[in-house]
Amino acid sequence: MPFLEVAGRCFTAVSVQKNAPELSGVYGLSNGREWLFIGESNNIRAQLLEHLRQVSTVLDNQKPTGFTFELCPPGERISRQNALIRELAPRFNRRMG
Repeated sequence: MPFLEVAGRCFTAVSVQKNAPELSGVYGLSNGREWLFIGESNNIRAQLLEHLRQVSTVLDNQKPTGFTFELCPPGERISRQNALIRELAPRFNRRMG
């Protein structure tokens, strides 16, 4: 099953601050054509802001333009992340895994 939250949001610091919760869950980054990365965190907002701070990385070079997320308990994050990776096949999770 894809992300429960289907509304993509702009991947900017302002949008992340406004829309991403400081809660446990999984998140996805895309560039409008494909999923680039799916991750998990205790604090979705902090993790997305960290991605924005990282420059000249392989992910940054693909210019992510959008993000989405879904809340889930810490004990379920890894399995939910893995299910989303299997289903959506994001470019950089394939390279890492």
